Amino acid sequence: METALPKNDLRLDITNKQILSISLPISLSLLVPFLNFTANNYFISGLGEEFLGTAGITGVYFLVVAVVGNGLNNALQSLIARRAGENRINEIGKLFSQGVRIAAVMAAVGIALTYFLTPLIFHQALQSQKVDANAIEFLKIRVWGLPFLYLFQMGNAFLVGTNNSKFLMIGTFLEDGANIFFDYSLINGHFGLPKLGFNGAAYASVLAEFIGMTTVYGLIIFLKLHKRFQLFNHLRYNKQLSNLILNISAPLIGQFSISLITWLLFYILIERNGKLIFPNEPERALAISNVMRNIFSLTGIFIWAFASTTNAMVSNIIGQGRKDDVLNLIRRIVKLSLTATACMFILFNVFAAELLSFFQLSPAFVDAAIPPLRIVTVGMVFMSFSVVWLNAVTGTGNTKVNLLIEAVTITLYIIYVYLVLEVWHLSLVWAWASEVLYWIAIFTMAYFYIMSGKWRGKVI
Repeated sequence: METALPKNDLRLDITNKQILSISLPISLSLLVPFLNFTANNYFISGLGEEFLGTAGITGVYFLVVAVVGNGLNNALQSLIARRAGENRINEIGKLFSQGVRIAAVMAAVGIALTYFLTPLIFHQALQSQKVDANAIEFLKIRVWGLPFLYLFQMGNAFLVGTNNSKFLMIGTFLEDGANIFFDYSLINGHFGLPKLGFNGAAYASVLAEFIGMTTVYGLIIFLKLHKRFQLFNHLRYNKQLSNLILNISAPLIGQFSISLITWLLFYILIERNGKLIFPNEPERALAISNVMRNIFSLTGIFIWAFASTTNAMVSNIIGQGRKDDVLNLIRRIVKLSLTATACMFILFNVFAAELLSFFQLSPAFVDAAIPPLRIVTVGMVFMSFSVVWLNAVTGTGNTKVNLLIEAVTITLYIIYVYLVLEVWHLSLVWAWASEVLYWIAIFTMAYFYIMSGKWRGKVI
């Protein structure tokens, strides 16, 4: 039986209660990107399938540039959790300060690339000039939310790594409420605000991310966590700690980037083959795929919460010197993740038509989207346990293995998608079956790495 730790101790126990106490607040925090994305799609769907399809491309692109913050978030969270497990409280503030510095620089780079490089890529890759123009105009607005998003993620990494994830939901609700309000107001021109149409969703997201960031740091200050951990006392550049964060985060950024760039390629191939998939409604293929991503994101709220919990708890447990307990921890989290996903699998398949009708589109659209939805839900089941094992690898600190796993998986994924869409011209069902292949490959390699025990000698 686990013994209770002192109240001021940041070391964690391996119990279902401990796992859920971390993962449930993270689930609520992950509602931010999902509900923001869903709100955008809901209001944009009223503009027609063409804009809904364009939103799919812009949404995936923004995820690509946002993934830098996600990589930094995971690295910082793992490092803070390791120091918490080691009970080296004085090191946490130093890590956080350097993480914030790095995030600010990365955000500036992301904005510059979006303005100067992205238009060149889209001009070459997209067939529809209208989709190209709308997407670029939208992204040049949307990307200004990047600094706020990165800093928001750094704040979240700190809260999770120090076992304060219960406070994540406050920033979540405020940010999401702001996004829905500004989506409704700016897309359609309500409450005296200008009617901006498609671009209104971009402005709404930027404003919401600013509010989310302000809320998280306001909470940290209100709770006096900044004093306890001396968060703002080490803002001067520290080469050693910055290099440590970059060494841990760089493979994660590479891993997430190649994954999402490949997903962007997937959407581009869907756009290029829209006429072959739906000859009379070529924009429908892209619009359906955007809805499928929305559904995947809904399930991902719970799955990625368990994954983030795995990262933090594995790192914390290793920091306590309890490496023999890591497998028990992973298996507990897998059971919880798989159970939650199985419930959603049943609901999504039983109420498929009702779920798809939410997007205010035609009955023909709903009928065409149901078969891809079935295969997407199968992919979600595989994702539920695969991503937990993958984040266990992250928690060990050997993030180069994460990058290697992703590189091998993506190679298989690209070959499959290219053959299905560009060579064989198969249906959307076969295209989205790529998710099943993806997660099987991820699980296989992550599982065998953890079981090999090669991570036991890793020190961060």
